[in-house]
Amino acid sequence: MPDMPPRFEKHIEVTSNELIAVDLLAQETGISKQKIKLIMQKGAVWVTKGKKTQRLRRAKKTLQQGETVHIYYDESVLNMEPAEPILLADEGRYSVWNKPYGLLSQGSKWGDHCTVTRWAEQHLKPQRVSFIVHRLDRAANGLIIIAHEKNAAAALSKLFQERQVEKHYQIWVHGKFDSQASIDNPIKVDSNIDERTAVSYFSWIKYDAVQNRSLLEVTIDTGRKHQIRRHSAELGFPVVGDRLHGNNNDKEDLQLQAYYISFKCPYSHKKKVFNLLATE
Repeated sequence: MPDMPPRFEKHIEVTSNELIAVDLLAQETGISKQKIKLIMQKGAVWVTKGKKTQRLRRAKKTLQQGETVHIYYDESVLNMEPAEPILLADEGRYSVWNKPYGLLSQGSKWGDHCTVTRWAEQHLKPQRVSFIVHRLDRAANGLIIIAHEKNAAAALSKLFQERQVEKHYQIWVHGKFDSQASIDNPIKVDSNIDERTAVSYFSWIKYDAVQNRSLLEVTIDTGRKHQIRRHSAELGFPVVGDRLHGNNNDKEDLQLQAYYISFKCPYSHKKKVFNLLATE
């Protein structure tokens, strides 16, 4: 196989009928068929037919003239190993997981094998497709809901949009936070993120004098990208392990956990509560 750049993309127009996907990709890229199959399974190959583009995983898929096959090769992405999430509840139409640090909520064109949705598709029995309902930063850990039907994804997403889902987070931050900021009287941060409204509430739980850090409870009215991390840093108390918005010399993983979530199930109409900090 010829030397390849560590990252490239190639778009191949299908010029005749009855071509086999793995054969065409191997021929056009010089990559072995065995490796092509692995790349396809990791979600880095796509096919466009008309206006529709979707992932192509089936190596023996028969292609038709007029289609376009896309391969997005990134050595660093393809070599990543997914961290293992923990299934907390399988409700059939949706499931609830404890996502570990390093696992993605959703993939990109370069692959999806390190996402909680793909993990769910590969490990749930019976096997089902997965749809993202809400996101949790790659660097964060905690509760995430995955839908397994389009209707379920829409119903659950509506709950989030209408703020009918209660979510609580805990974070460790650098410094001694205001101990007067209680659950009943939190510090409110109302500061736009990417020109969109973003509101967060921070409450003090305890202070660790040895490490000079504080444990905080956080709730949010909105769900913008890196909202808690950005608002915490704005207060002057960056989250421990946040090398993007805080201290880039931090060696620890991001100390941000989505530990509590509750909502009314759109199917059973019963209240569902998940709390990672609840004692047995």
